[in-house]
Amino acid sequence: MKKILSLALALLMLLGSMSALAEHEVPYYEITSDVLSLNPSSEPIRLEVYSQLANYNGLQTGWSAVLLKDLFNVEVVIIPDQDGTYETRMATGNLGDIVVWGANGEDYKQAVQKDMLLNWDDIVYGKETSYVEEYAPYISANYGPALATNRQVSEDDGNLYGFGFGVALQDGAHQSFMYSWDIRWDLYAQLGYPEMKNLDDLLNVLAAMKEICPKDELGNETYGASLWPDWDGNMVMYVKALATAYYGYDELGFGLYNPTNGEYYDALDPNGPYIEMLKFFNKMFRMGLLDPNSMTQTYDEMGTKVKNGGVFWGIFNYASSAAFNTTAHLEQGKMMYARVPDEANPIVYGLSNLGGNRIWSIGNYTAYPELCMAILDFLATPEGSMTMWYGPRGLTWDYDENGGMYFTELGKLTSTDSKYDMNGIEWTSPYTGKTYTLSGTFNDGCLQINNTTLARDMVNPDGALGETFNKDTWVSVLTSEVYPIQEDWRNWSGVTLVDQYFEQIGKYTVMPDLPYSESAKSDELKVKWDQCAKSITTNSWRAIFAKADGEFNMHIRNMTNQCNAYGYAECLEWSRQEAAIKWQLQQEQEALKAQ
Repeated sequence: MKKILSLALALLMLLGSMSALAEHEVPYYEITSDVLSLNPSSEPIRLEVYSQLANYNGLQTGWSAVLLKDLFNVEVVIIPDQDGTYETRMATGNLGDIVVWGANGEDYKQAVQKDMLLNWDDIVYGKETSYVEEYAPYISANYGPALATNRQVSEDDGNLYGFGFGVALQDGAHQSFMYSWDIRWDLYAQLGYPEMKNLDDLLNVLAAMKEICPKDELGNETYGASLWPDWDGNMVMYVKALATAYYGYDELGFGLYNPTNGEYYDALDPNGPYIEMLKFFNKMFRMGLLDPNSMTQTYDEMGTKVKNGGVFWGIFNYASSAAFNTTAHLEQGKMMYARVPDEANPIVYGLSNLGGNRIWSIGNYTAYPELCMAILDFLATPEGSMTMWYGPRGLTWDYDENGGMYFTELGKLTSTDSKYDMNGIEWTSPYTGKTYTLSGTFNDGCLQINNTTLARDMVNPDGALGETFNKDTWVSVLTSEVYPIQEDWRNWSGVTLVDQYFEQIGKYTVMPDLPYSESAKSDELKVKWDQCAKSITTNSWRAIFAKADGEFNMHIRNMTNQCNAYGYAECLEWSRQEAAIKWQLQQEQEALKAQ
């Protein structure tokens, strides 16, 4: 740690001594097209964004609403993908103005086939350029491989309909570790850093934590874990995710895919990883360590419990350390941070320029295709990506004279507390010079579309210090104040950052980024699929909250019998075929890299 900090400080001193030569001014984003002239009215245009990833329903509020109105004179209404939303919007012939897909599979391909999405290659009326060239110049110039991937997965004569999330403008090994295995480090230290080889040891540690901390900061009962059902799909999300975090297997259809050898593990296999993790959570429940509201609460309700100190452990960094590690908690000597069981082998996702499977696109029947394209272009720039993650440039973050990223005093607060109150804060736009009074919390103002453009772990091309968008790599953060509880984790681990911790352990599996999209299902298979998915999720939750082995086994038996009666064998065969396709793509990609 001292070597890293010394190096960072030396770098700052060197850059400071050469400031006359090394000043690195980063200009603010500027709209280069004539898109704003297309709206002569002073009234803002209201755009509908149908996002299959959104957890929010309604008019976007807060700082991002102000920024979008300032830059583009638009208001944005978020429409999440609730039961029947996709079918209804397809039937009415209008998906929305901007359309964000949770996957590049069947729903997306059906929209392409039925001419529901704007073809970005279409020539703009009265011009000689396409929509993407004219109104998305940054995307057109920098997202070539991601656009090529979209042409491939869209399966429509090479036409272009969008791009996938998490694009890296430079290829790299992998993203940062999302499955960080965060635990209440202050309580773990109080227990004397006990051994934690496997999941059974984890349960014992969580039970010991509850003994020394039975109540949260509001006087409510504490728990080892708190789950939520919002993101359940073919299986219970947190259950299959634990298998991903522990074994390095990636979700695929009704099971899990092993990227090291192409093997596929059936969700209903009594000896498979999904049932194993169901047993783990059931054991946790019967030990009094699982939040009893896990089956019914929302993600936001879970997050509030984490922030109040009511949860000791979580596999996702965004749902544990990112929520709990406020400045106030760090000052109090409280922290959640990584402690992976010794036998765990978490997955980490590959970093590439192809773009992932969550697609940004535009509805074909929007009245404002140029405006939608320009908005996506802003979000696709480094400045737009930084804004989505950290807030408005100049207000919460900016570049210093050496081209390094840093947080303002306000940004230091919002970056450690997503619920920070922004009411009454004034923001003077660097784009128009207008001054606005903000409202709501920082999290309220985050763009609720819930997708990304550039990869957070790629090097920011606008910077000059080789820092990635991930704030943990910024020199300004590395050289900032270190709290005693952070120092304790660093002394224990021997490193400074979570990613260094996982690299030091050396036990993880990289899931490479592939130009993969799900194959189409027949109408008959879709019916069977939906029935099986409902049975698996319903009976899985019942099994988690079973009070005895006999009850747990009954729910597993009911799940298996119901799925078999619905036609699970066909669903499983489809899943195995998809695993084979992925494995073939992996081998082809590795062969290309070896050339």
